[in-house]
Amino acid sequence: MDILEKALKEGRKTLSEHESKELLRTYDIPVTREIEAADETQALAAIHEIGFPLVIKACAPDLSHKTERGLVRVDIRNEEEAISAFHEIMKEVKDDGATVLVQEMVKGPRELVVGLTRDSQFGPCVMFGLGGIFTEILRDVSFRVAPIEKRDALEMMQEIKARKILEAIRGMPAADLDRLAEILIKVGNIGLEEESIKEIDINPLILWDSQPVAVDALVVLNP
Repeated sequence: MDILEKALKEGRKTLSEHESKELLRTYDIPVTREIEAADETQALAAIHEIGFPLVIKACAPDLSHKTERGLVRVDIRNEEEAISAFHEIMKEVKDDGATVLVQEMVKGPRELVVGLTRDSQFGPCVMFGLGGIFTEILRDVSFRVAPIEKRDALEMMQEIKARKILEAIRGMPAADLDRLAEILIKVGNIGLEEESIKEIDINPLILWDSQPVAVDALVVLNP
């Protein structure tokens, strides 16, 4: 795959957020609509194409903890705000060789995490659980060794303590469990097909009404 080959040739250990999502997209895993911009002209074009409300964030292979560093602006609703955010972020990351992502705003209070880790004994293992800021705090996750089938994926969803958030609750529709299962199966398949991938972290995977959408993603490589 071109994205992986390019990153490995450059001796990189990670893909950027945008590259990670492009990889997921090739496996038909739903990701946010977004455009990468390196200058104001590109940013303006991206803003008009994506439309409001939108998110603007820094993007580079070695850029982590973007929110903590103030490199993410959310719920932007006009061009003036967007261009201002673009320049503020670019000023902060000019020495990192970063670009900016202009991204659709995906809203939803239910945040999940889907991941892959390559275990030295078992090989690629798929992970599913409660996402967002609670991933590290609560560690409410379930694992299976890839490849997994739909039955395995559905069982994983029922094994987390917070499984009720997948149900219809407080006016929100039930999660599309079939689509969620497809994502888990495909993440496992990526691990089986691409040995150069060490880890995949999709966090958060937001439930936009009933549909899961990958809002942020990180692929770690095994050079």
